[in-house]
Amino acid sequence: MEIAATAAATSAATSQAQKSLTGNYETFLRLLTAQLQHQDPLEPLDATKFTEQLVSYSQVEQQIATNKNIETLISATQASAGATAVSFLGKKATTAGPASELMGGEARWTYKLPASATNIQVRVTDMNGTPVRTLTAPSAAGTHEVVWDGRDNAGNAMPAGTYRLAVAATSSQNTSIPATITGMGMISEIDMQAADPLMFIGSRKVKLSEITGFKN
Repeated sequence: MEIAATAAATSAATSQAQKSLTGNYETFLRLLTAQLQHQDPLEPLDATKFTEQLVSYSQVEQQIATNKNIETLISATQASAGATAVSFLGKKATTAGPASELMGGEARWTYKLPASATNIQVRVTDMNGTPVRTLTAPSAAGTHEVVWDGRDNAGNAMPAGTYRLAVAATSSQNTSIPATITGMGMISEIDMQAADPLMFIGSRKVKLSEITGFKN
């Protein structure tokens, strides 16, 4: 469950529990007072049961206090996450997946091949999967960087926005070699209203957990 949702649920549960405990405890005291006033002198109120009831209420009070402490801890954790996210403003981040941002006439990706490929095709597509540009790229095993100049196959400049990299690699046995792709972009804005802070990379909103690293 997300931090803000957990905090809200805990706060609501704690508030309701406090109201319920207060009402029940007042009822308990009224009944106890009535019992003490009208008890049979020959069969007085069982002190053991009375003690057990008080202990039970004490345990409930302690649990509610624990819930309040957890609520405070969750709020502090959320504030810390927000402060951490703000410190990333203006930094270039790498993100898991094939999406990257075309900004200032350039987009960058990296892809990693677990083995060398005999045939490889690297293409830039728009978000609908329509091919935009076919690129020449290394086929050796390892991690490689791809830089796209923002132009399509006809030399036309493409509008700024989010694009994807598609890598199709095959071995000498014509078996597919899976490529791990990461995108890149600059963090320009932080959305603090979301349950967890979201970072704008171009037109994309990404969570901190989706960022794989930073580059100068």
